[in-house]
Amino acid sequence: MFNFILYRIAQFVALALPLKFAYAIAVFSSDLHYLFADKDRKAVNENLKTIFPEKNDKEIKKIQIHMFRNFAKYLVDFFRFSRINTDYIKKNIRVENIHYFDEAIAKKKGVIVLTAHLGNWELGGVVIALSGYPLGVVALPHKDKLVNNFFNNQRESKGIKVIPLGKAVRSCLNLLSQNKLIALVGDRDFTERGVVMDFFNKKAIFPEGPAAFCLKTGADILPGFMIRNPDDTFTLKIDKPIDFTPTGNKEKDTKDIISIYLKIFEGYIRKYPDQWYMFRRFWIS
Repeated sequence: MFNFILYRIAQFVALALPLKFAYAIAVFSSDLHYLFADKDRKAVNENLKTIFPEKNDKEIKKIQIHMFRNFAKYLVDFFRFSRINTDYIKKNIRVENIHYFDEAIAKKKGVIVLTAHLGNWELGGVVIALSGYPLGVVALPHKDKLVNNFFNNQRESKGIKVIPLGKAVRSCLNLLSQNKLIALVGDRDFTERGVVMDFFNKKAIFPEGPAAFCLKTGADILPGFMIRNPDDTFTLKIDKPIDFTPTGNKEKDTKDIISIYLKIFEGYIRKYPDQWYMFRRFWIS
């Protein structure tokens, strides 16, 4: 109940104030959080040092602070979903390579939109849905039912179909069979059945869902990332479909597909490290 009340208060403030002031309050709050969140700060520090072993402590700290601030802004954007419409998108969001969606849809096998906890993936889903593409997103249910309903209502209000993680397989296959889009976040495994892969030259666990759906249905995997620009506008970057030909060896094919898109993840995370919101130890000890 407490978290739900906190979120509703934050949403009220985010909607009541001009965006510039809402961001300012969010940044101030994130700086306070940074000072006292020892566990989060330590985890982020370890992750960044794995990504950038060549950077010194001062450089790492600068990235950390910007990451905390960007995540606070991400929450403001989420709370303000009711203000997002096609006019907002035209003014504030640049979409690159949307034609890749149309080309994949033309194949009649559905489309797997693959992203990471980078930039503003929630807003990316809203933009896709409001652009006329039927989209289902797989989301981890929150333990608090009120909070879970709040988050899902935010998404569904923009035309997104929310798929609970526990029911994802059947729902995703059904949507793909209808030639619709499903959005998956591929940089963190919540199923405890993930695949161990190399990521920035260290071992980490990743979900096999995106690769499994691709092999099962023949649907294209299109990486996409909603990146925050320095002026707080956004660019939705849609990459070309992953180029892969199955060999028939399911285990090998799954790992090969994952390894392809992990290289894409690495490129984006290196370029936008202060927008990769991973506040936990990521790699296997």
